[in-house]
Amino acid sequence: MNRDALARSLSAIVGERQVLHRPSELLVYASDGLPGYRREPALAVFPRTREELVAVVRLLARERVPFVPRGAGTGLSGGALADGSVLLGLNRLTRVLSVDAENRLAVVEPGVVNVHLTRAVAPHGLHYAPDPSSQAACTIGGNVAENAGGPHCLKYGVTLNHVVALTVILPDGDIVSLGNADGEDEGYDLLGTFVGSEGCFGVALDVTVRLSPNPQAVRTLLADFTSLDAAARATSSIIAAGIVPAALEMMDQATILAVEASIYAAGYPVDAAAVLLLELDGLADGIDEDADRLRTICLGSGARSVRVARDEGERTRLWQGRKKAFGAMGRVSSHLVVQDAVIPRTRLPDVLRAIALIGEREGLTVCNVFHAGDGNLHPNIPYNANDPEESARVHRAMTAIMRTCVEAGGSVTGEHGIGIDKLDYMPLIFSEASLDAMCRLRDAFDPARRANPGKVVPIRSCREWMQAPVLR
Repeated sequence: MNRDALARSLSAIVGERQVLHRPSELLVYASDGLPGYRREPALAVFPRTREELVAVVRLLARERVPFVPRGAGTGLSGGALADGSVLLGLNRLTRVLSVDAENRLAVVEPGVVNVHLTRAVAPHGLHYAPDPSSQAACTIGGNVAENAGGPHCLKYGVTLNHVVALTVILPDGDIVSLGNADGEDEGYDLLGTFVGSEGCFGVALDVTVRLSPNPQAVRTLLADFTSLDAAARATSSIIAAGIVPAALEMMDQATILAVEASIYAAGYPVDAAAVLLLELDGLADGIDEDADRLRTICLGSGARSVRVARDEGERTRLWQGRKKAFGAMGRVSSHLVVQDAVIPRTRLPDVLRAIALIGEREGLTVCNVFHAGDGNLHPNIPYNANDPEESARVHRAMTAIMRTCVEAGGSVTGEHGIGIDKLDYMPLIFSEASLDAMCRLRDAFDPARRANPGKVVPIRSCREWMQAPVLR
């Protein structure tokens, strides 16, 4: 079936207006949240109901057409880019199907926006804990695909810890249930296998998530430091003291300056080398004592001051600055590369120093804003992607940063996935035998390798481009 014929067949399922095929219409889907990569889909289709989604996937299976599931397109690794294949938009599947407040569960469609779920269950005194910085736009289905994290995942865990069941349509059109809302399944953990598979194993039709009770009390603190080293040492000291904050975030001076110059200004001290944003939550009894312990540890590690948000308004401003930091960096330059790696917490001082030296060597500004408590780094570089020479320096810097993190005992992603951005880094941490095992696992879900082809595993190991036809 050629592209025009496929467009007509898809239109018969979802309606003509929900199938895009003109280059001007597809332009907006040629990139995701990482603008350094551009891949143009052959078509884009946007089902609105579960029945339409199933019919679309089964049509693509019959015609052996590759496809790429996409939620809000906020991903930061190029994972939802469709190069000559069909882009399967899930952003119209936005229903919260049920809320079971007694058992703290909700069933949602994959296109539900993360923060919308928390708003939907707020009357029950509940919330959905994983909170990526993009939670005002990103979708639950996308969070499942990437096993997304967020500031409060230090205490509450990432998406995998909050998904208890999935209904999935496999690339061949079969529908399967993974996990069990009533308890542990027998047999292999296929739910755990699917979460974080980056759309390579199929498409979630619905997601059953665990909800968390709202805490009785919250304390949010801002500690400012005159050196990045001191802030990094304070991070390790807090965890070593046996305190697990709900969130422990770090921002360096470059990030602080970008935030404070933007509409997201939060009142961070612009002369600080770094700040730690800390949050405690839980029972009211004892929370002020824990806040005092945090203050003491930070001051003992070299903090100039530690202040506690006086009310919900101040807390919201402090968090707005952190969560909108990437947006604030848009004032610095026309493009931004957001990197994602994990290192042991105790190596934070060494690795942050190494990152600073790499930035100086390449003549680039590196803005660090990250989940310090998890050791999940986000070194970001604002740059002009239309300048080939500057782009080459950014690429060298990012490669050097990733190698530094791996040599420190870390890994190549914490929450943003591999996508196409990190394919070249996979051999840094996985042997050929391990990469081959990943391909064989993928074959169990998608032997034709039509779902999100060319992602996660380097092509020399997964030769799906040789198998999946590309529409042009």
